[in-house]
Amino acid sequence: MKTLCLTLAGLLAVPLILMPLAAQQQKPLDDIDTPITVDVNIVNLYCSVRTKQNGLINSLTQNDFDLAEDGTKQTIKYFTKETDLPLTIGLLVDVSNSQRNLIEIERRAAGSFFSSVLKKKDVAFLISFGADSELLQDTTGSPRTLQEGLSRMKLNGGFSGINSGPVPTANRPRGTVMYDAVYVAANDMLAKEVGRKAIILITDGEDQGSRETEKAAIEAAHKSDAIIYGILYVDRQFYGGFGGGYSGEGTLKKMAEETGGRLFQVDRKTTLENIFDQIQQEMRTQYAIGYTPTNGKRDGSYRKIDLRTSIKDLKVQVRKGYYAMAAQQ
Repeated sequence: MKTLCLTLAGLLAVPLILMPLAAQQQKPLDDIDTPITVDVNIVNLYCSVRTKQNGLINSLTQNDFDLAEDGTKQTIKYFTKETDLPLTIGLLVDVSNSQRNLIEIERRAAGSFFSSVLKKKDVAFLISFGADSELLQDTTGSPRTLQEGLSRMKLNGGFSGINSGPVPTANRPRGTVMYDAVYVAANDMLAKEVGRKAIILITDGEDQGSRETEKAAIEAAHKSDAIIYGILYVDRQFYGGFGGGYSGEGTLKKMAEETGGRLFQVDRKTTLENIFDQIQQEMRTQYAIGYTPTNGKRDGSYRKIDLRTSIKDLKVQVRKGYYAMAAQQ
């Protein structure tokens, strides 16, 4: 596991975990206020459901869902509507050269987001990434403390040598270590947390110089049970007006959709504030589903999940699968 050095001193999350044996008595989801802990292996899902017009649906029942794992039908054992379970949010902000003209807008919008979204028991942390990845604020429930972290956010676009920042990178030119930042947020910050977990990633989606790959970043998000919300924010002038030479949208979309999230885009009609508001609504409007997989092996393999509704034209937003990790791994 990488070690994150602190140079300055967590949406809809769709957490999914294969729980170890426990001595606690089974309880239905709607009887408790904390994530499920039961006496059998349980896979927990949080999902949202949308119409074709992208409206959120919160009136479904357990009988409206069909669930399969690796093509084998599964029985839903727990079901409830959850709006107030604690959130852990990791906000990751691109401060590379291509975002030079956007940093102040990102700072103001993020401050407003933290002030409006964090409720009792919610926590968040802040990471910026450019040539290096830097933890600006460790996990806290204080919007004021997070605002102080945002005040330390600055441009970081140049090459700065091996191990000069909190995320070591290879001896090669670096510009936007996005994959490294996601990996650290998932593996070092969120893996130890419980409940609903989300990574909100504000960037133009371009990576340059990360040690970790796109695949490793997505896998780390899966293993930490975190969803990635991608916010595509592009300075078109940096890429030549219409964005010539820019190719990050596909990468950001893949990272979001593989982990059960969505890709948003800042444009003339949709501001960063609008997007933060949509993410907040998603994180507070979801269904909690638990099931015991028919394949009880904990061999570390990746299991594909297919969760859908029997109602036409409704789309379920949930991660693509999970890793059946052994206990305490």
